Amino acid sequence: VDHVIDIWGADHHGYIERVRCVCDALGYPGKFEVLLGQLVNLLRNGKPVRMSKRKGTMVTLQELVDEVGSDAARYTLISKSSNQMVDFDIEAVKKRDNSNPVYYVQYAHARICSVIRNLAADGHRVPGAADIDASLLNTEQERELIKQLAALPDEMLHAAQSLDPSRINRYAMELAARFHRFYNACRIRGAEPGTLEARLLLADCSRSAIALCLSTLGVHAPEQM
Repeated sequence: VDHVIDIWGADHHGYIERVRCVCDALGYPGKFEVLLGQLVNLLRNGKPVRMSKRKGTMVTLQELVDEVGSDAARYTLISKSSNQMVDFDIEAVKKRDNSNPVYYVQYAHARICSVIRNLAADGHRVPGAADIDASLLNTEQERELIKQLAALPDEMLHAAQSLDPSRINRYAMELAARFHRFYNACRIRGAEPGTLEARLLLADCSRSAIALCLSTLGVHAPEQM
């Protein structure tokens, strides 16, 4: 074993040094690490969901997943770093509109897939990077989208080094936002041939990056919504 990472509740912080000492004594020095997760505030329409172990009133994680879906549950629970509390509003997480972050990101992926399908029906295939004139991508929205795509390797690296998947969550949200701004401002279908091909490739690169982010987080990247 090269490295062991445990995720504990914040109220178990007192056990970290004890377990680490045991690992050291067993011949595994410096290979044990603990991430302390903060509490999740469970809400429904902004009001706390009251739970009590003594009264037997509780909501299990399985019940939560059954109600909101695994994608929405996973994406919301890792929306913040482990040292921050998460407000999980069940009704908000179930929404299928742009106010719901997971829907917003998944919709961007599905939207790009739809664009590619429609253009393929017109005889346009996604070109290779060597087959486009990148200088045609010169609007503010195109440049901002390209900058966000270029930041993906560093974001992945920093998320891994800091053991913080919420960085990927936030990156995907910003990427989806920049794609939507690009899509609304820059016509793809009906553009001049060279511009169409350049924008089509940019859209497909955005699709690929969003899919990578979602798969890294264990969330599906739907092609239709």
